[in-house]
Amino acid sequence: MESLPAAVASALAEADSDTDSDTRGWPARWQALTTVSVELQALLATGASPELVALIEDIVTQLADGVANSRRHRVELAELAHRVLGIHARACAAARPDPVRLADWLLDLQLEHPEAPDVGLAAYAGPLDDDGLAHYRDRAVALFAALPVIGFGETGRYDRARWALLRVMEELAEYTDDVDLQLLVLTKDLSSGWHYLQVATVLRDNGRSEEALEWVRRGLGAVGGRGAALRLIDLAVEEHLRRGASQQAVEVCREAFVTRPSLEVYLKARALVVHTDDWPPLRAELVEHLVRDGGRLAVEVYRRIVEVELARRGIEEQDLLVEWLHRLRGLQPDAFGDYLDHIRSRHAADRDLLDELTRRGF
Repeated sequence: MESLPAAVASALAEADSDTDSDTRGWPARWQALTTVSVELQALLATGASPELVALIEDIVTQLADGVANSRRHRVELAELAHRVLGIHARACAAARPDPVRLADWLLDLQLEHPEAPDVGLAAYAGPLDDDGLAHYRDRAVALFAALPVIGFGETGRYDRARWALLRVMEELAEYTDDVDLQLLVLTKDLSSGWHYLQVATVLRDNGRSEEALEWVRRGLGAVGGRGAALRLIDLAVEEHLRRGASQQAVEVCREAFVTRPSLEVYLKARALVVHTDDWPPLRAELVEHLVRDGGRLAVEVYRRIVEVELARRGIEEQDLLVEWLHRLRGLQPDAFGDYLDHIRSRHAADRDLLDELTRRGF
């Protein structure tokens, strides 16, 4: 057994050389490395022991170093390291090494060798047992919790060490099926509204409604009506309706529209209350906000709202349509003539509408 680490070290020496002789010599060195893996399996078949576990750990570490230092043969070495790590898991299952020491070795392997083979905790469920897994979790969480949060709009600082720790935490969260661990991972990167949406979705899916709505609120505050805003609004509306809180659902849409007017948000609010007595005052409030805003975006939204209401025959009172057209003419007097021609051409078949527009001075 003692000769195997030396054999690995010899095979890895100058394995990434650019010389022609190395190119010719690599098949022989690769054969030596794969022979080591076969010998380890043979040793395991004769009986596992703490000494064998330590030997395999030494060789896995050597191979992980080889992956990091190689340019030519990284893929082959990574596959071999993964194979030998599988032998290590089987050896641990039979020999039952100290679970806390095993937890430390598995964690250190991944953190000190970011390109090391992935550690599947399920393969170590028996030898780690509750004590080892708890130690693994405590160390990983403490290290991960110390990482800075990537704030909204910031560029992610994903160096090799952070990636390695992130991989550890994702595997740990999946293996333990721990929602809090999953959330800890997700909330370390809040660089976009889609990350807020991920957090809120996980909370919603796990019955943590209040927390989900709080993360929607935070997400909407961060994005300012852009990016993932519509998806965040959808999640909040659905959750409020599921809870029987229709007024809160409407309020989400109202606040979002005030923050950044859009036809999509207007239609969401409309769909919620269009058949109730709450719609006329809410519609008036939203339209009034557009008038007060007065910017180019607001005018475009205003125009699209008028078109939607016309197409849906949602405006039954001609006076209301006329009022909206008067406001649009006040906002953009120079462009209003072209816009009115656009309305007339789109609704050329609606003689009642065209006659009413003419009668009202349009």
